[in-house]
Amino acid sequence: MKLRDILAISGEPGLYLYIAGSRNGVIAQSLVDGRRKNFSGTHSRVSSLAEISIFTDDEDVSLSEVLTRLYGHTEGQQTISHKASEVEMRSLFDQVLPTYDRERFHLSDMRKVCQWFNLMVAAGMTDFTIEEPAEESTEEAEATEE
Repeated sequence: MKLRDILAISGEPGLYLYIAGSRNGVIAQSLVDGRRKNFSGTHSRVSSLAEISIFTDDEDVSLSEVLTRLYGHTEGQQTISHKASEVEMRSLFDQVLPTYDRERFHLSDMRKVCQWFNLMVAAGMTDFTIEEPAEESTEEAEATEE
C-alpha cells in the first residue's frame, strides 16, 4: 500500500485504497470495512493523500512528511483520537510540526490528519514516503536523443 494509492473522497468518511479507474471515475476500497465502491468523478472530489500539503510559516510541508514525523513521534503506534481536545491536538502538532501556520492550519485539519493517520496505521501502513517515478538514466536519455 503506497500513499499515492490512498484516497480521500469528499462526502465519504474514512479513506479508500485506489483499485482501478472506471469509465465514470474510480473504483476504491474502504480501509475501514473493505467494501469496494465506484466513485463518479462528477459527484465526488477524489484526492490522493500524496497531493496534500500542510501550511507552515515557511514553505508548505507535504502530508507525507507530517505522517512520517507522526509515525516517528508515536513509535509506530496510533496517535491521539481525532476527538481529542483542542489543547491536546495543538500540543501534538506543536511537537510534530512546530512551524505549522496557526491561522491557516485549522483544528479541523489537525483532526483529519490524526484520523487518517490512525486509519492507515490500523490498516498496517508503516511507510508514508512518496516514491517518485523513476527517471531515465543518462545513458537511456542519450540513446533516445540520437
